[in-house]
Amino acid sequence: MTLPTHPLGNSGLHITRVGFGSWAIGGGGWSFGWGPQDDAASLATMRHAIELGINWIDTAAIYGLGHSEEVVGQLLREMPSAERPLIFTKCGLVWDERDRMKPPQRNLNPDSIRRECEASLRRLGVERIDLYQFHWPDTGARVEDSWAAMVKLIEEGKVRAAGVSNFDATLLERCEAIRHVDSLQPPFSLINRAAAEKDIPWCARHDTGVICYSPMQSGLLTESFTEERVAALAEDDWRRRAAEFQPPRLSRNLALRDALLPIAQRHETSVSCIAIAWTLSWPGVSGAIVGARTPKQVDGWIGAAAIKLTRRDLDEIAAAILHSGAGTGPGKARRPRALKSKVA
Repeated sequence: MTLPTHPLGNSGLHITRVGFGSWAIGGGGWSFGWGPQDDAASLATMRHAIELGINWIDTAAIYGLGHSEEVVGQLLREMPSAERPLIFTKCGLVWDERDRMKPPQRNLNPDSIRRECEASLRRLGVERIDLYQFHWPDTGARVEDSWAAMVKLIEEGKVRAAGVSNFDATLLERCEAIRHVDSLQPPFSLINRAAAEKDIPWCARHDTGVICYSPMQSGLLTESFTEERVAALAEDDWRRRAAEFQPPRLSRNLALRDALLPIAQRHETSVSCIAIAWTLSWPGVSGAIVGARTPKQVDGWIGAAAIKLTRRDLDEIAAAILHSGAGTGPGKARRPRALKSKVA
């Protein structure tokens, strides 16, 4: 199966419009886990995604406290080199080995970045990381010093492209002054739309790629999610304590999800695909990171890569956002201001 691709800014990487997110395959037993996960199921799911055409996997050192990277590394060892996907991972969240449930600490000190990079290379079993990203900002370190450390890793051949996650436009500017930021990974969905206000337009103006995460709002924007399912989540599933999964937001979010059904029926696809396609409709968005724990879940959203939402679709979605009162941020896809005059 061939999926459409898109340049990741000017990094030289061309990625499929959807990529595989491996947060959940880190398993449970840590502060932001998704509950128990079988490694064999994780491997089968990633193989299936790659067979369907996905050419990149996004992971992070913190997912499962190293375990997600280990499982991805096992996948790579079992594949011919020519068939391996691009591997994106992240640093900057450091955990306490003595207490797995203790929330990780943000750390972007240069020495820590280098240690984390070396550890990720070992777990993944690769000589170079295709895209290395700062996971979260760290107010305890000057971002200029942190980004300079990233530049050194590129110069040493350990990293091919460099990006950031959860950074705002102000921090992006400070990094850009030292070395181009190849990509931004913001949370972005029909519910969490904040990145569309300033950060995604900044990336569009600076030729920085955008790979948004949680386009289905961690499962909320799927047909099968219900209020009852929240109560049935594993005790160590971080979503049990997330505000979007609790009243009064939960009912508004599910109402928005339900409003997508007529659009999905018109396209003969799933609500999940429509939710993901909406994020991909924003100018400046290169791709969306979508997680799965079983091959069947991949089948439920893989079609989003090829969906082209019409103006009617986008207007109906904007009206549904307004009516439901769900989430925050712009509700209607639009051209970045800097590009309007070029299109007119």
